[in-house]
Amino acid sequence: MKRRKDTLLAVGVLAIILIVAALRHVINGVSVLAIVAIVPSVILHEVSHGYVAHLFGDDTAKKAGRLSLNPLAHIDVIGTLILPALLLLVGLTPFGYAKPVPVDVSRLRNPRNQGLVVALVGPIVNIVIAVVAGVLMRTAIASQIASTPLISQAQIGSGLWVQFLYDLGTINVMLAVFNLIPIPPLDGSAVLERFMPASLWHQYLSIRRFALPVLLFIVLLAPTLIYGLVSPITQLWLNQFIP
Repeated sequence: MKRRKDTLLAVGVLAIILIVAALRHVINGVSVLAIVAIVPSVILHEVSHGYVAHLFGDDTAKKAGRLSLNPLAHIDVIGTLILPALLLLVGLTPFGYAKPVPVDVSRLRNPRNQGLVVALVGPIVNIVIAVVAGVLMRTAIASQIASTPLISQAQIGSGLWVQFLYDLGTINVMLAVFNLIPIPPLDGSAVLERFMPASLWHQYLSIRRFALPVLLFIVLLAPTLIYGLVSPITQLWLNQFIP
């Protein structure tokens, strides 16, 4: 009952944010495409964690029903609904995250090494999606140029399909880079913990509990820091796939 009330409250807040965004004219076809691109990106990221963990012997995600591609099984009220809407409201490219898939590292056959693989597969999936989107975008633009020899510079890359591929690629670059930040509970923290010397574990554990509040501050109150970190990588992606 409480979860249902929380969800209804979050949906109400989301509706208010979207109404305000519409009144401020920050919602358009481009922003809608970006939101559409977010959903499969965050779902595939999370499902990949659970699927690889299952291959390595941990069926926690499967028992929880989290290996499904049904969006309803993965919606996080803040990460999937409110955060993208808030970013949209302030005129930034929306991104978000899904509810983390449960993984019991102790049930893996080789917890130390396989746990690292389980953590990294999510960003890897986002990178693969970004590359596929980039190849398709490059092909679409090249076809557009070839079929219309007199096309103007402003017209190159126009069209909903190319815009969607651009959004899909940039959003997945953002998700990959963001999740590789070595702050718990992000996936990058698994790399830090895997190779950290034993002599530093005591100090690390003493400050680890403060990591989540810091992360929430960055995500909710200082999103421009994230965009500043991601922008060079996004530009690199563009340079590779814009003909």
